[in-house]
Amino acid sequence: MPHLDPEQLSLLALYDDWEDPAGREHLLECPGCAADYAALRRTVEAVKTTPDTSRLSVPGPQVWAGIHRELGLGESVREDPLAAEPPREDGATPAVTAAHGDAAPSNVVPMAARPKGARRKGAWWQRPGAWMATAAAAVLVVAGALWALNRPPQPRELAEAQLTPLAQHSAAGSAKVVSAADGSRSLEVSLDKDEAKGYQEVWLIAPDLSKLVSLGVMNSTSGTFQVPAGLDLSQYPVVDVSDEPMDGNPAHSTVSIARGTLTS
Repeated sequence: MPHLDPEQLSLLALYDDWEDPAGREHLLECPGCAADYAALRRTVEAVKTTPDTSRLSVPGPQVWAGIHRELGLGESVREDPLAAEPPREDGATPAVTAAHGDAAPSNVVPMAARPKGARRKGAWWQRPGAWMATAAAAVLVVAGALWALNRPPQPRELAEAQLTPLAQHSAAGSAKVVSAADGSRSLEVSLDKDEAKGYQEVWLIAPDLSKLVSLGVMNSTSGTFQVPAGLDLSQYPVVDVSDEPMDGNPAHSTVSIARGTLTS
């Protein structure tokens, strides 16, 4: 059963009303994806929870001054963004000056009426849009981590060979040895045509052709064959595809269609 990809899981976790019936049905049937979805939902709920800011205090101006100095910021951002508006030199409460005249509009709230340390605008954690962006980012990070942990290990290529035709043949192709996650090895062989008069057999042969190991019959133009555990490929680097007659003799017929040497 194919699993849901990280994008599907993220969207399902972020939005309760996301239209994906097939994805939600899959969650009911696949324990693995259901566990990943549950982890993502926990992340969403944790990020969406508004923290209690009642006990937080505004840091003193020296904090921003230190940040400004360490980061080498410009004069335009020298003012502490968390500081309350400073009082006027004459001791009066600052007020907004009207476009015409000196009277302050009636709807202006003087600074004295604001709580001490009030900010000019809501902090980032008080803005709903920031919560959604943060939740989405957190979910994508968790989804990527879950995907990386659950993704099956990819086969690793150990060696390859170009197979060239031998006398009276024209079939060519390639072969490669790949290693699975459990350490087992397999030989993948491919030819552009089947020229056997009998049947094709795949072999690993010593460089001097004195020793050989049969890997099996290739019934089409390609096949995958298990390499015996413990077989030293440096001692058997030659890949050979032979034309074998239907005579019951397990030995090599001495008629090879294509051959090549593995290199790492």
